Parts: sequence; structure tokens; C-alpha cells
Amino acid sequence: MNSSLSTHPGFTPQHRTIGRAAAWSVFVLGVVYAFVTALGFLSLESPQDPIGDPYITIMRLLIIPLAALYVVIMVTVHAYARPAVKVYSLIALVFMIVLATITTSVHFVGLTVGPRLEATGLSWVPLVISFEWPSIVYALDILAWDWFFALSILFAVPVFRGESRLERWVWILLLASGMLSLAGLIGVPLADMQVRNIGVIGYAVVAPVAFLLIGIVFGRTQPLQEDTERDRDSREAAR
Repeated sequence: MNSSLSTHPGFTPQHRTIGRAAAWSVFVLGVVYAFVTALGFLSLESPQDPIGDPYITIMRLLIIPLAALYVVIMVTVHAYARPAVKVYSLIALVFMIVLATITTSVHFVGLTVGPRLEATGLSWVPLVISFEWPSIVYALDILAWDWFFALSILFAVPVFRGESRLERWVWILLLASGMLSLAGLIGVPLADMQVRNIGVIGYAVVAPVAFLLIGIVFGRTQPLQEDTERDRDSREAAR
């Protein structure tokens, strides 16, 4: 395997630095999230019960920065994409922004307003803010991760259809992550959140590994530092 991958027009040193930092941060936070989620599942008396505190609070605190980092990664993926596949990377970025907007809103509400609503004891509160199916915030979070995250990841797949072995692994892992996340939607018509956990494997287990490899890909890619200067010289020559 070559020590560096081919150059990509428009992929600057800033894209490489920010992309690597975001990708590795996602991997670290993703490992912590997966560990906390596993502990949360092990703490349940019944598989049908929702994960409770302190695990759900920690998971929410992790998801908010993770969602922002996913957007940052997709910005750099779009910069990394060759012109022929930039339409796919742009769509992936848009879908990831939607994912981040929905899931951040859901979990910020859960951290701030949720406890106060639960303290009222009103009968309708669980139907709005509970993470026990069915509830409004649960449905929104499933929409965010099992639909918009899955679509974002699947549209990012063509960006990494390169010749290097590393890019092929990224391609495989992104495809697996997207398909598993999408498969989690099967749990909704079945009203079975155990089936929906298939999606959790896609975005909480497979995706962090894929993003770790993307960070390595970025590190091995030689940015075109002269792009800006070349463009400036061309504009001045045209005057």
C-alpha cells in the first residue's frame, strides 16, 4: 500500500486537519457511546424496558457533540470527493445536517425540559418525551438515525470507490453501516424496538470504525496547497 493516496482537487490542508480531527473524535466518542449503551442494556430487567439514568443522560450528552462532528466530517468528505461524485457527497452532507438538527433537538429537550415534564406526572408526558415506544421524541430520533443518517452514509459510499485497499474498506464499512441503520426501520411497523436495534449496530458500532478509517484516508491524502494560488493567478491573468 502506498504511503499516501492520490491528490484530490479542492482538498486543502485545512480540510485534512479538520477532517482527521473530527473523524478520530467521532471514533473515540463512538467507542464511549457504545460502551455506555451496552451498560445501559445490561442494566435492564427486561429487554423491552427503556434505558434509564445515568446511562441515557450520558448517551444524550455524547450524541450532541457527535452529531456536530458528523456534519464536520461530511463537509470534509464533500471536499475530498472527486468532481464526478460531488453530487453524492453534497446530498450526504445535506442529509447529515438534517440528522444533526433532529437528534440534537430531541436530546437537548430530553436533557433540559424532559425531567421537569416527567416530574409533573401528567399522563400525556410519556407519549411525548419518553424513549419507550411509542412516543414522539423516540419516533423523531428513529427518523433521524435510521433514515437520514442511513441515507447520508449511503450517499457517501461512492466517494470512496478508489483503488486503494483502505478506501475499499471504507466503502464496505459505510455500505454496511448505512444498510444496517436503514434496516432498523423494520422495527417501527413491527412495534418491536429489539428489531430496531439492528439500526443501532449500524450507526453506533460500524460507523465509528468507518470514520476512523476515513481519518486515516485523509491523513494519507496529499492536499493541493497550490490550488488557491493557481486560481488567483488565473483570475489575475484573465484581467
